[in-house]
Amino acid sequence: MKTVKLIAGLALVAAANLAPALDIQPYSPETLAAKQKAGEAVGLHFHADWCPTCRAQEKVFNGWKGDATVPGTLLVVDYDKERELKRQLGVRSQSTVIVYKGAKETGRLAGETDPAPLRAVLGSAK
Repeated sequence: MKTVKLIAGLALVAAANLAPALDIQPYSPETLAAKQKAGEAVGLHFHADWCPTCRAQEKVFNGWKGDATVPGTLLVVDYDKERELKRQLGVRSQSTVIVYKGAKETGRLAGETDPAPLRAVLGSAK
């Protein structure tokens, strides 16, 4: 009986390690389109290098890289360069995070640095 429990426990640990984990990449329209077409969870982080809130968010997100409890892909959008994308999506401030499951928006958050709401918005695509 102990052997069965041990094997079951090891199988659960192995399965958790194989689960998709947060992947952070630079934004590209092609990557966003591919993730949405595949029906995957994908977030956009409108980031500006000069923004202290964005830098605080970045630290939180980087802490979750490879964490299977925060699945999906986070694409980092250059807030200063992607003017047309901001217009299309109605983004009015840097430090905005928009999350999609496929092409459907599931969450949006701006100006937040607390890990709990950031985790919640990324998890909205589950």
